[in-house]
Parts: sequence; structure tokens; C-alpha cells
Amino acid sequence: MTDIRPALRRCTLCADRFALTATAHRPNPVVWFQPGARILIASQAPGLRVHEANTPFWDASGKRLRHWLGVDEETFYDRDRVAIVPMAFCFPGYDAKGNDLPPPAICAKTWRAQALATVPDVRLTVLIGGHAMRYHLPHFTSVTKAVADWRNWPEGVFALPHPSWRNTGWLKKNPWFEEDVVPRLRKAVKDALDD
Repeated sequence: MTDIRPALRRCTLCADRFALTATAHRPNPVVWFQPGARILIASQAPGLRVHEANTPFWDASGKRLRHWLGVDEETFYDRDRVAIVPMAFCFPGYDAKGNDLPPPAICAKTWRAQALATVPDVRLTVLIGGHAMRYHLPHFTSVTKAVADWRNWPEGVFALPHPSWRNTGWLKKNPWFEEDVVPRLRKAVKDALDD
């Protein structure tokens, strides 16, 4: 199998698109996966802090996600154990109002299947946010429904809301997530990482 990671790191497909955003930034694909990983974090796209640090979930949302998963930083960033494959590998930028732009579809069309083929040993897939859920889940209708239906997805698949501070209101309105889903997610993570 050809290793796509070097080519992916050099990708500039969205250079013109990013130059037109409010941030006017250049592509910087954050590539964080390799063969052998047991857990797949299928997320949306890097944020600005991740873009600058070249490390996925290198912000407050990463702390919340690691808490939900029940893992420390060392485990989370061990590419032999955890693969992070977003729907877009670069920060898509902000619009004029300062909101995150959606992941450009061209990224997933170009790279996603090859990236997922690189991690064939995945035992647990964690879907974060609507874009990832729409790609991976049949009959996706909403994030809340996908998260609540965790028992109905294939074994080894969990759908999570984005761990961003912007979803704090969602978490308060849906206490069942941290009461029911998070403990089962942590057990699934432990089982996936155990030899």
C-alpha cells in the first residue's frame, strides 16, 4: 500500500479558497494517522489553534474530548493507538463574522478513502460532529439523534457532539450524554486499546 501521508502533507488543493477567507491563510494539512491505530477519531476540520500548532485537538475541545474518552494526552497522541482523520485536514478559515467555515468537500473526496484504508486495524470509530456523521452513518438526520441512537449503530461506533465550548448549552440540555453515553464510550475505548 502506498503511504499517502507525504502527499497529503503537501496538499494545496484549497489554497485559492483559503486565500479568500477572513483569515487569508495558507493550507497546512494536519496529518495524524498511521497503520496500526486501534481507535479512529473521525472529526470535522482543524481549528485555528490546531492549524498553528500542527497538533489535532490542541485546544480546550481536545481536553473535553480526552475527558469523554477517558484517556490522557500521551495515549491520545500516540499514533500507534489513535488515528485522527478529519473530513478536511486543513483549517477551513473563518467567514466575515468570525464563524468557522465548513470543511471543504474536495478534501474528503480526494483523501478520505485513502486515509481510512491506511488504518485497517481500527476497533472503535468515534464520530465527532455532523459532517463526520453524515459521511459515516446511514440515515443521518441530526447530531442529537445520532448521539442518542448510540445503541443502534454498529458495534464499535459512537457519535459525539463536537467537544467545543460552543456546545456547552447542548450538554446542559442533554445530561443523558454524560450520564449514559460517556461511561459506555470509555469502556469501548479501554476495550479497543487493550491487547
